Amino acid sequence: MRFEGNLDQESATPPKKSLFRYNSPLVQVSLIGLVCFCCPGMYGALVGMGGGGQVDPTAVNNANTALYATFAIFGILGGGIYNVLGPRLTLASGCSTYALYAGSFLYYNHYHHQTFAIIAGAILGIGAGFLWAGQGAIMTSYPPPGQKGTYISLFWSIFSMGGVIGGLIPFVLNYNRTEAGSVNDATYIGFMCFMTVGTLLSLAILPPSKVIRNDGTSCTKVEYSSVSTEATEILKLFLNWKMLLIVPAAWAGNFFYSYQFTNVNGALFNLRTRGLNSVFYWVAQILGSIGIGYVLDFSLPSRKMRGYIGIAIVALLGTAIWGGGLATQLKYSRHNLPKKLDFKDAGSDYAGPFVLYLSYGLLDAMFQTLVYWFIGCLADDSETLSRYAGFYKGVQSAGAAVSWQIDTRKVPFLSELIVNWSLMTAGYPLLLVLVMLAVKDDEEGEDGADKEVASSFAH
Repeated sequence: MRFEGNLDQESATPPKKSLFRYNSPLVQVSLIGLVCFCCPGMYGALVGMGGGGQVDPTAVNNANTALYATFAIFGILGGGIYNVLGPRLTLASGCSTYALYAGSFLYYNHYHHQTFAIIAGAILGIGAGFLWAGQGAIMTSYPPPGQKGTYISLFWSIFSMGGVIGGLIPFVLNYNRTEAGSVNDATYIGFMCFMTVGTLLSLAILPPSKVIRNDGTSCTKVEYSSVSTEATEILKLFLNWKMLLIVPAAWAGNFFYSYQFTNVNGALFNLRTRGLNSVFYWVAQILGSIGIGYVLDFSLPSRKMRGYIGIAIVALLGTAIWGGGLATQLKYSRHNLPKKLDFKDAGSDYAGPFVLYLSYGLLDAMFQTLVYWFIGCLADDSETLSRYAGFYKGVQSAGAAVSWQIDTRKVPFLSELIVNWSLMTAGYPLLLVLVMLAVKDDEEGEDGADKEVASSFAH
């Protein structure tokens, strides 16, 4: 039977169901990807140089401890703030804190005072909580139900390109400074320019009520919430068994960055090579996200089975990569560092550690895409998913705050690797339980629009 809608409803739906409408999920998810390309993507490239591009990693370790401590609080609160303020205010205020952080290391390059960097890190933690709660809500609620893995991998690919370009900045600007210990001023200024552009781009994001899916449905009818409602709902998250099952994976999700960026990339390679490594680290992130996104959306008809297969793939690959990391780590220690490697070094001296480092990037993207996919399976509305995403980022950031401070305390590299490997491994069994109990199979209740939208994508 053909549905006869009123003129207002028909006029609200574009006559041609194009994926490239400004108010389509595809365009809006791509826009939030570009925002994150400019802000957290560049931040990732900055810290990925090891020590924030400085000789002594103490300043960046302390700044990132402050960053993730405030991020842990405002990540959890961010979902509620997003629901009250809407995407534009939330995202723009969050993005505006990134350039300040990069600027603090420009200041540190001249005066070597940590205080500004630590304060800027704490402020960035607040902003990052806003940004990532909004990003999580957009990425998981705007797409059609049957295409969430695809859209998550699309976002992750665009976001990771920020790390690719951000890695080229220190590589190009410091190419002839092979013996230098810290990057030049132009490197930090380049990061600040991109971060400012990201803040302006965030103003182009539409609220969920104005985003129309390809089948003509709105992403959500909720426009604004209240502070009291959000405070109550955020508190309920700590008693939500689904969220509690995600906690170990969330805690592990950013825990390994301090080890990989500082104690692998920073410890093994010279300055220009760290920038080149960052390029390929984020290229590997793109490939990993696309690969696992395909598995989670298209590999099998059953959503539950796709979840089980996704966990198995990431767990097996993670075991292999961390095993390779262990083999490399046994060759050096915090008190017995090898000569810094250069990408022009002949033979396998550079090749082996390089492949390991880009494999860490591959695993990171696959692991986080997997967890975001599970979060997206738990609800379909922006209001709920903003809280779930905020909770995930809050717990993840609490773990990161601990990890950066662990590295400041000069814990042995080998101990850090074992803890990272163990934390990530502990998350897999609980994700299996989540699939078993909370992820609905297609025939058990997946939105009927799912198949219609999937069909429209195919044609």
